[in-house]
Formats: sequence, structure tokens, C-alpha cells
Amino acid sequence: MSTLKGLILAGGTGSRLRPITHTSAKQLVPIANRPILFYALDSLVDAGVREVGIIVGDTRAEVMAAIGDGSAFGLKVTYIPQDKPLGLAHCVKIARDFLGDDPFVMYLGDNLIKDGIVEFADAFRDRESGTVAEILLARVADPHRFGVAVLDDEGRVVDLVEKPTVPPSDLALVGVYFFDKTIHEAVDAIEPSARGELEITDAIAHLITSGKKVGSRETLGYWKDLGQPEALLEGNRLMLENVASTIKGSVDSESIIEGKVSIQEGATIVNSKLRGPLVVGKNAKVIDSFIGPFTAIGDDCSVVSTEVSNSILLEGSSIEAIDRVEGSIVGKNAQIRRRLTLPKSTRVVVGDNSTVEIY
Repeated sequence: MSTLKGLILAGGTGSRLRPITHTSAKQLVPIANRPILFYALDSLVDAGVREVGIIVGDTRAEVMAAIGDGSAFGLKVTYIPQDKPLGLAHCVKIARDFLGDDPFVMYLGDNLIKDGIVEFADAFRDRESGTVAEILLARVADPHRFGVAVLDDEGRVVDLVEKPTVPPSDLALVGVYFFDKTIHEAVDAIEPSARGELEITDAIAHLITSGKKVGSRETLGYWKDLGQPEALLEGNRLMLENVASTIKGSVDSESIIEGKVSIQEGATIVNSKLRGPLVVGKNAKVIDSFIGPFTAIGDDCSVVSTEVSNSILLEGSSIEAIDRVEGSIVGKNAQIRRRLTLPKSTRVVVGDNSTVEIY
């Protein structure tokens, strides 16, 4: 198996996931109680990658603390700081020393590809002579929201269009790119775009206009950019389908467990009904409650006298005496509780970019 390095992009501000990302890196927001970024690392390891460069920005300390030297994943990790987001091609540029002349896969750290990238990595290793890059594509119903590719009859990329008003195809760029060393020449040749960034689509376009072969592969499995709350909940549902039934915490005799439910060490379940797939994190408490399918309750959370389903509760959050919570994301150490004293009223402390629905 030939050497293939990895380049993961874990900078960025996560503006579409605010307020969750005001205090946390978007790539570390959990689905099924596991940071999004960890799934990307798993994909690279499965594909035979052993050395990974991680582009980090303002949240670098948090990302570095979560991943460490990479040994827990079977990886050797090099952190590459990016002072501000200047484009995907800029990430390639600043990673030049790490990448050397080796072929590599660039992977956006907030993407989820359920079936991984093994077949695509193997195909790039065995690519036909003269092919310098391959990009991963997926058919989408709303291609105007994405960068899209135009292919010739042999599946080679002949054009890339960023968020077109009239899409020339329904093949969206997934956010996984395979390159050989030729990409460095293309990155050096392009100029910043109108938004002041070095665009990877411009670098790929330069390869094409220079007569280089750029191939493509289509992923037929589940793929999602988890940069929005609805997508995050969808990814959470998907990964919870793989949860293994394990009970490491305490479940009293009055509680009922149905389906695939993972209860981690130190968790306490009292007089409650849990219907999987779902996961309850370490030292969490569920008391007099119903936890429905597709819910991830983080470490040190508390749910009392409440029904919760299809939701994500981040570490340290608590919900008490709320009739039903559904399709929700609750941030770290947030508290939701019913006010039991008069006068009856709704009392909230709501941060920027929050969404609150009251019935």
C-alpha cells in the first residue's frame, strides 16, 4: 500500500452552528456522544493513512487537547496553525512542509461520510497514469447550494462551478479531495478570489486548464455537511443506529430499557423508560423521565421529569419538569426547567443566533 497522507481542516468559526460553537470548535460538537472530527480520523485510518496534518484556527487548543498526538487513533498528528480562514487552497499552501511530495487526501473536518473513504483511497492509489487529482462527488437535490462538477463521458472533471444559480449538474463536491504533488504548483499559480480566499476550486480549475487529468468518484452512501443544526440531528440519528447495547451504569428495577441503548459508566437511571437507539453519557442522571429514540445525552447531564427524543444534550446540561423536548440541541451546561412559582411566565436567557420555539 503506497503512502497517502491526510490533511484535515479543523479551523473555521462554525457560524451556522452558533450559539453552540461560540464556546466549542464545530468539529468537536458530538453526534452519538462522539466528536464529529473523530469520525473523520476513523475514515482516514481505515483508508490506510497513518500521518495526518490538522489545520487549526482559533479553537486550536481545544482540538489539540481532544486529539493529542493522535496515538489513540493509530495516527501521527502534526498541527498546522492558520491565523484566519483564507480558503481551502491556503490550507494546502501552509501544509506544504508537512505534505512534502507525497500524495494526500484533504478532508473537511465537519463532514460525515458514513461508509468511509476506503474504496476511494484505494482507487486513487491505483489511478490511471497522468491523473493528478480525484474529487469525491455526491448527487444532491439542491445543487445551487454547493460547488458542483461537470464531467466528460469518461468521468473526468472539465469544469467546477461554485453555488451556481443555474446548476450545470447535480454533482456536488463532498469535501474530500485526493491530490498528488502537482496541486502545489496550481495553488501557487492562483490568486485570491473576490472574498479574499485561495479557493481549492480555482486550483483544481488551474489543473484542468493546464491539461492535467482530474478524475472523480461518486459516493452513493450517506454524506452530510454537519454545519447546520438540522444536519447535526440527522447525523446523530444515523450514527445512533450503530450503537451497541451496553449497560455500564446503574438502572433501577422500576426502569424499562427497550432497543439498542448504551448507558456509560457512572450513569444513573431511576424510574424511567429508555427506548433506543440512544446513548447516555458518563455520570448522567435520568430520573422519572422518558428518553426516546435517536437521543444522545452527554456526560454529566441531568434529565428529570421530562420526555426527550431526537435530540442532542451536550455535556453538563440539564432539563427538568418540561413536558416534551424533541428535535433539540442543548449546549454545554445549559439549563432548561419549568418555573413552578407564580406569576406564570416564560423566562429565558438566550444568546446570539439562538432558536427558541414555544407552544
